[in-house]
Amino acid sequence: MSHWGQMLKHEVRELIPVIVFFFVTFQLLALTEALMLKQYGISVSAFLTATVMALVVGKVVLIADHFPLVNRFPTKPLSYNVLWKTAIYFAALVAFRYAEHFFHFWRQTRNAAEANRRMIDKIVWPHFWCVQLWLLVLLLVYCMFRELVRALGRERIIKMFFKEPAQPEHKE
Repeated sequence: MSHWGQMLKHEVRELIPVIVFFFVTFQLLALTEALMLKQYGISVSAFLTATVMALVVGKVVLIADHFPLVNRFPTKPLSYNVLWKTAIYFAALVAFRYAEHFFHFWRQTRNAAEANRRMIDKIVWPHFWCVQLWLLVLLLVYCMFRELVRALGRERIIKMFFKEPAQPEHKE
């Protein structure tokens, strides 16, 4: 296989678990939003948006993982990298979600200050933060699993979860 073929195969292999995780995550968030809005008689269909967001965020996470800033604590206990990466990804995704809403209002006004003012007035902030809390918890779970895979190895994790039952410890 050519060098480019190997690179593409490696990239796809790295990308699939990330995209699957974020696909499920964003579909859960979209369902949460739809159910919350339904009580006000607002019907939304966000499947496509959630799917595209999963693809974009999955790729962004993989790109971000190559920067030294993201893998700041490789020799410390896993909790350091888990919390650090969760904070970085969460901040980026809150900014992304804010920008997503801002862009909607900017298209209407073509004025950044007015768009921001309208957004602040019209967004249901408890709803916005509820979704962000969901995202924070799901990102924490994602980062924990990613760090476990990094520490124990992909093959060992697959073996532990899908191939062999756990062996009980023998006390002597």
